[in-house]
Amino acid sequence: MKLKIFLPTRIFLETEVTSVTATALNGSFGLRPNHIDFVSVLTPGLLVYRATDDSEERFVAIDRGVLIKQGHEVRVSVRGAISDAPLEELLDVVEERFAELDEQERQVQTAVARLEADFLRRFMQI
Repeated sequence: MKLKIFLPTRIFLETEVTSVTATALNGSFGLRPNHIDFVSVLTPGLLVYRATDDSEERFVAIDRGVLIKQGHEVRVSVRGAISDAPLEELLDVVEERFAELDEQERQVQTAVARLEADFLRRFMQI
């Protein structure tokens, strides 16, 4: 299978693999070359793959995104990814950096909701 990981600005990884494991909203799952085609929403976590040129598992810390398996191609589109670090550091990145982004999003959503409510109150006064 060909694994491609896309970031918003570039292709992060493109390699031939024999298996892929990722975490979705409803739990972890694994893909092999003849697996049925499907789409899954990914949560922040580790994406594990085994390249065809060696038998060692490789790890990529990913932010939330979408995985599409079609034919012999697995495409993953995420907001952020890191791979060149020891496993322990990758786990820390998932817990700290990607969780921090989620908290910032919550704060932005709260601020937008307040602005919308204020706008509606002022509109009703007019």
